Amino acid sequence: MDENLRKAARTGKVNELYRVIQRNGNVLRRVDEVEFIDTPLHIAAEEGCIEFAMEMMNLKPSFARKLNHQGLSPLHIAVRKGHKEMALRFLEIDKQLIRVRGKKGKTPLHYLCKVGNQLGLLDTFLEASPDCIQDVTIENRTALHIAIQNNRLDVLQLLIRTLKRKDYYWEVVNWKDKDGSTALHIAATHDQPQAALMTLVEAVACTATENQQQQADQRPAATNCIS
Repeated sequence: MDENLRKAARTGKVNELYRVIQRNGNVLRRVDEVEFIDTPLHIAAEEGCIEFAMEMMNLKPSFARKLNHQGLSPLHIAVRKGHKEMALRFLEIDKQLIRVRGKKGKTPLHYLCKVGNQLGLLDTFLEASPDCIQDVTIENRTALHIAIQNNRLDVLQLLIRTLKRKDYYWEVVNWKDKDGSTALHIAATHDQPQAALMTLVEAVACTATENQQQQADQRPAATNCIS
């Protein structure tokens, strides 16, 4: 990448960006032609340069879906670095960035479930793209698996509350990873806090009850025969 472009992204100087473009009108296209790269948008996300990032999203929205050499998109980076306002601005432009799969198939939601909800982004993610909760990693793990593996009880409780409003609630709560383990299995075998276990037990019990009710509703009604 052009060093002046890299410096402009790192310092957040939009005027310098356009000076680079004036010298070479194809400078951004050449970056876009590389499959895996730290684009100027990745660099701006790393440094928290919001104005520069928004200008780059305006000029090259395709950069938002590119992965760098670490398998991260700009939104992955914003979440990892704790740049809340940057993440929110990305979502204002494209809500589906939440579902971009990075290294090992992990989405920005999966990263958030790992690091915790200290920034308060989880509600926004789930509201912006509710179905992102169905996404799984290459290890076939859901956001529930990741939250419980990292002792994120606050995340787990919010995920369960969101899932209860979905038709696929039973499917996600009982989803098995590559080892055949549900989130409840992981919680039970890894000495997780009692509150986390109870949250999952209640969720599984709720789905089982609902499933039984659905099966009962589908059975033919009994008829009375009069001889």
